[in-house]
Amino acid sequence: MPRTQKNDNFIDKSFTVMADLILKLLPANKKAKEAFVYYRDGMSAQTEGEYAEALENYEEALKLEEDPNDCGYILYNMGLIYASNGERDKALDLYHKAIESNPRLPQALNNIAVILHYEGEQAKQLGEEERGEALFDRAADYWVRAIRMAPNNYIEAQNWLKTTGRMEIDIFF
Repeated sequence: MPRTQKNDNFIDKSFTVMADLILKLLPANKKAKEAFVYYRDGMSAQTEGEYAEALENYEEALKLEEDPNDCGYILYNMGLIYASNGERDKALDLYHKAIESNPRLPQALNNIAVILHYEGEQAKQLGEEERGEALFDRAADYWVRAIRMAPNNYIEAQNWLKTTGRMEIDIFF
Protein backbone atom coordinates (compact mmCIF):
# COMPACT_ATOMS: atom_id res chain seq x y z
CA MET A 1 0.00 0.00 0.00
CA PRO A 2 1.44 3.41 -0.90
CA ARG A 3 2.47 5.52 2.06
CA THR A 4 -0.07 8.18 1.07
CA GLN A 5 -2.84 5.75 1.93
CA LYS A 6 -1.32 4.97 5.36
CA ASN A 7 -1.17 8.53 6.72
CA ASP A 8 -3.70 8.72 9.51
CA ASN A 9 -3.12 12.01 11.30
CA PHE A 10 -4.60 15.35 10.28
CA ILE A 11 -1.31 17.01 9.29
CA ASP A 12 -0.18 14.10 7.13
CA LYS A 13 -3.59 13.88 5.47
CA SER A 14 -3.62 17.64 4.83
CA PHE A 15 -0.12 17.53 3.35
CA THR A 16 -1.09 14.59 1.15
CA VAL A 17 -4.21 16.35 -0.14
CA MET A 18 -2.25 19.53 -0.89
CA ALA A 19 0.56 17.59 -2.55
CA ASP A 20 -1.92 15.67 -4.69
CA LEU A 21 -3.55 18.94 -5.80
CA ILE A 22 -0.17 20.39 -6.68
CA LEU A 23 0.67 17.26 -8.66
CA LYS A 24 -2.55 17.53 -10.65
CA LEU A 25 -2.07 21.24 -11.39
CA LEU A 26 1.68 21.19 -11.86
CA PRO A 27 2.74 21.57 -15.48
CA ALA A 28 5.21 18.69 -15.28
CA ASN A 29 5.66 15.48 -17.17
CA LYS A 30 4.57 12.13 -15.79
CA LYS A 31 8.11 11.16 -14.82
CA ALA A 32 8.59 14.34 -12.74
CA LYS A 33 5.26 13.81 -11.00
CA GLU A 34 6.15 10.22 -10.20
CA ALA A 35 9.52 11.34 -8.81
CA PHE A 36 7.69 13.82 -6.58
CA VAL A 37 5.41 11.08 -5.24
CA TYR A 38 8.44 8.98 -4.27
CA TYR A 39 10.09 12.03 -2.71
CA ARG A 40 6.95 12.88 -0.72
CA ASP A 41 6.63 9.29 0.47
CA GLY A 42 10.30 9.30 1.42
CA MET A 43 9.84 12.44 3.50
CA SER A 44 6.80 10.95 5.20
CA ALA A 45 8.65 7.73 6.03
CA GLN A 46 11.68 9.69 7.25
CA THR A 47 9.49 11.77 9.55
CA GLU A 48 8.13 8.57 11.08
CA GLY A 49 11.63 7.13 11.57
CA GLU A 50 11.13 4.52 8.86
CA TYR A 51 14.58 5.12 7.42
CA ALA A 52 14.89 2.02 5.24
CA GLU A 53 11.56 2.82 3.58
CA ALA A 54 12.55 6.47 3.20
CA LEU A 55 15.83 5.53 1.51
CA GLU A 56 14.02 3.19 -0.88
CA ASN A 57 11.66 5.99 -1.87
CA TYR A 58 14.49 8.49 -2.26
CA GLU A 59 16.41 6.03 -4.46
CA GLU A 60 13.36 5.65 -6.71
CA ALA A 61 12.89 9.41 -6.82
CA LEU A 62 16.54 9.85 -7.86
CA LYS A 63 16.09 7.40 -10.72
CA LEU A 64 13.23 9.49 -12.09
CA GLU A 65 14.14 13.05 -11.14
CA GLU A 66 15.77 15.11 -13.87
CA ASP A 67 15.96 18.49 -12.12
CA PRO A 68 19.40 18.87 -10.49
CA ASN A 69 18.07 21.14 -7.75
CA ASP A 70 15.47 18.57 -6.75
CA CYS A 71 18.10 15.83 -6.86
CA GLY A 72 20.14 17.93 -4.45
CA TYR A 73 17.30 17.93 -1.92
CA ILE A 74 16.80 14.19 -2.28
CA LEU A 75 20.50 13.54 -1.72
CA TYR A 76 20.50 15.93 1.24
CA ASN A 77 17.63 14.06 2.88
CA MET A 78 19.42 10.78 2.33
CA GLY A 79 22.48 12.30 4.00
CA LEU A 80 20.34 13.23 7.00
CA ILE A 81 19.33 9.61 7.44
CA TYR A 82 22.88 8.29 7.26
CA ALA A 83 24.12 11.01 9.63
CA SER A 84 21.40 10.18 12.16
CA ASN A 85 22.45 6.53 11.98
CA GLY A 86 26.07 7.46 12.69
CA GLU A 87 27.30 6.71 9.16
CA ARG A 88 29.21 9.98 8.84
CA ASP A 89 31.29 9.01 5.79
CA LYS A 90 28.21 8.05 3.79
CA ALA A 91 26.43 11.21 4.97
CA LEU A 92 29.41 13.37 3.93
CA ASP A 93 29.44 11.73 0.51
CA LEU A 94 25.72 12.42 0.03
CA TYR A 95 26.00 16.02 1.24
CA HIS A 96 28.82 16.62 -1.24
CA LYS A 97 26.75 15.09 -4.05
CA ALA A 98 23.80 17.26 -2.98
CA ILE A 99 25.97 20.38 -3.27
CA GLU A 100 27.30 19.26 -6.66
CA SER A 101 23.74 18.86 -7.85
CA ASN A 102 22.37 21.97 -6.16
CA PRO A 103 25.05 24.46 -5.05
CA ARG A 104 22.45 26.55 -3.19
CA LEU A 105 22.03 24.20 -0.22
CA PRO A 106 23.52 25.96 2.81
CA GLN A 107 22.03 23.28 5.04
CA ALA A 108 24.23 20.65 3.36
CA LEU A 109 27.29 22.86 3.85
CA ASN A 110 26.33 23.30 7.50
CA ASN A 111 25.92 19.57 8.02
CA ILE A 112 29.31 18.87 6.48
CA ALA A 113 30.80 21.43 8.88
CA VAL A 114 29.02 19.84 11.85
CA ILE A 115 30.45 16.42 11.00
CA LEU A 116 33.95 17.81 10.45
CA HIS A 117 33.75 19.73 13.72
CA TYR A 118 32.63 16.59 15.56
CA GLU A 119 35.50 14.62 14.04
CA GLY A 120 37.88 17.42 15.04
CA GLU A 121 36.69 17.15 18.64
CA GLN A 122 37.15 13.38 18.51
CA ALA A 123 40.69 13.76 17.16
CA LYS A 124 41.60 16.22 19.91
CA GLN A 125 40.26 13.85 22.57
CA LEU A 126 42.59 11.21 21.16
CA GLY A 127 45.49 13.62 21.48
CA GLU A 128 45.69 14.29 17.74
CA GLU A 129 45.89 18.09 18.08
CA GLU A 130 47.15 18.83 14.56
CA ARG A 131 44.54 16.63 12.89
CA GLY A 132 41.82 18.13 15.09
CA GLU A 133 42.81 21.68 14.14
CA ALA A 134 42.89 20.74 10.46
CA LEU A 135 39.36 19.34 10.74
CA PHE A 136 38.24 22.51 12.55
CA ASP A 137 39.71 24.61 9.73
CA ARG A 138 37.83 22.56 7.14
CA ALA A 139 34.62 22.90 9.19
CA ALA A 140 35.18 26.66 9.31
CA ASP A 141 35.46 26.81 5.52
CA TYR A 142 32.11 25.06 5.10
CA TRP A 143 30.43 27.20 7.75
CA VAL A 144 31.65 30.40 6.12
CA ARG A 145 30.18 29.23 2.80
CA ALA A 146 26.87 28.31 4.44
CA ILE A 147 26.66 31.60 6.34
CA ARG A 148 27.35 33.61 3.20
CA MET A 149 24.33 31.96 1.60
CA ALA A 150 22.13 32.25 4.69
CA PRO A 151 23.51 35.08 6.86
CA ASN A 152 20.69 34.95 9.40
CA ASN A 153 21.23 31.25 10.09
CA TYR A 154 23.87 29.24 11.91
CA ILE A 155 24.35 31.75 14.74
CA GLU A 156 26.22 29.21 16.88
CA ALA A 157 28.62 28.57 14.01
CA GLN A 158 29.12 32.31 13.57
CA ASN A 159 29.95 32.65 17.26
CA TRP A 160 32.34 29.67 17.09
CA LEU A 161 34.08 31.17 14.06
CA LYS A 162 34.58 34.45 15.92
CA THR A 163 35.64 32.99 19.26
CA THR A 164 38.17 30.65 17.63
CA GLY A 165 39.59 33.41 15.46
CA ARG A 166 38.53 31.68 12.27
CA MET A 167 36.43 34.70 11.37
CA GLU A 168 37.77 37.98 12.62
CA ILE A 169 35.30 40.48 11.21
CA ASP A 170 31.55 40.76 11.36
CA ILE A 171 30.81 40.32 7.66
CA PHE A 172 27.68 38.23 8.20
CA PHE A 173 25.44 40.58 10.15
